Amino acid sequence: MQPLFFNEAIALLRVALMGVMAYVALVLLLRVSGRRTLSKMNAFDLVVTVALGSILATVILNPGVTLAQGSLAFGLLIAMQYALTWSSVRWPWVRRLVTGEPALLLYHGKPLPGALLRARVTMDELRAAVRAAGLVSLDEVEAVVLETEGSLSVVRRDPGATEGASSLEGVELPGDEARR
Repeated sequence: MQPLFFNEAIALLRVALMGVMAYVALVLLLRVSGRRTLSKMNAFDLVVTVALGSILATVILNPGVTLAQGSLAFGLLIAMQYALTWSSVRWPWVRRLVTGEPALLLYHGKPLPGALLRARVTMDELRAAVRAAGLVSLDEVEAVVLETEGSLSVVRRDPGATEGASSLEGVELPGDEARR
């Protein structure tokens, strides 16, 4: 039977040293990989983050895994994420595959029930986003968009807005599917 609280001092020392060294290796690799690695997370970023945490725990607690093996695993995951984000910036089809597309949930002050159902967002959550944007009425809202990383963006209605570049570019507006 193994001891419950303490085995050997050398095992505790190994965990402490590996913890510090693996943490330093991870931080250095994240710094080298750029800010995008730690930005707001889409589903892929979340998976990579959880995997990095799992590798860190394995390196710290499993004596059969060396620091070099753990660092290689960190580097591999970060390099794959870098390659995917590099590709998604250059090719829209990769971006759509990895991050999905933003979803319009409210347009011209009117909720879009089908879009709310598909996105699994309730009217209470929609109203909360509008309140958080400092607006009182849905009529003050041009659009509410469920962004690819899961946040809700509220676009205020501006009656004096002129035609030009819109923040809703890239978001499928009602009637767009008929124009395809």
